[in-house]
Amino acid sequence: MSSVASVAKPPSRPRLRARDKILAAAEELARVAGPGNLSLDAVAARAGVSKGGLLYHFPTKAKLLEALVEQFLASFDQSLREREAESAGAPDTLVRAYLDFLVGEQLCHRPPPSGLLAALGEDPSFLAPVRRFDRSLLDRMKANASDPTLALIVFLSLHGMKSLQLLNIASVDEEEFKTVVARLYDLIAQSPAAAVARKAAPPSPPPGSGKARAARPAKARAPARSRYSGRATG
Repeated sequence: MSSVASVAKPPSRPRLRARDKILAAAEELARVAGPGNLSLDAVAARAGVSKGGLLYHFPTKAKLLEALVEQFLASFDQSLREREAESAGAPDTLVRAYLDFLVGEQLCHRPPPSGLLAALGEDPSFLAPVRRFDRSLLDRMKANASDPTLALIVFLSLHGMKSLQLLNIASVDEEEFKTVVARLYDLIAQSPAAAVARKAAPPSPPPGSGKARAARPAKARAPARSRYSGRATG
């Protein structure tokens, strides 16, 4: 009976691996050859699968591009939710995480997501899930922020810079980028949540007191600081 069950229930892992390989190949091909040169034959060849194998997972090019958009959004969302979990939903976590994400991309000089570019170039209707995701993200950022207007300012500032990069029309140099990022970190550090945290922190003992001398051997770890601002970022 166990042998019958094993025949009737084929393993799903190879299919998942093949699907991931196809998506990775499509993203790489769009980056190397350009979003306009993305064809199913070329993707199958780069992924090392047959054309039939590719069509099993993605019957049409539109389905492949749709999956690329979904993969990009899911990966980005997972990164933000991991930051939320690490901070236990503390105020301004999402605002700071979104800013950190963009700064990380800029420092690593990561190119715009080629798969997303390919999808949008092929069919502008793929913007619909992006719009829904952005609206949902903004609502989450505002709900988590101690100042919803600050969340909106950060969201619009980052979207503006990301759009310039995505369309390859960036007119802001690195120093200007650093200036904007430093100012955004400053605004977050001055938020109501940051002010409450500072007030809740125990006062430092006066220099020369017994408590101050007793506290010297155990040094607390300094908070992480933004590369672009002297203020603590979390």
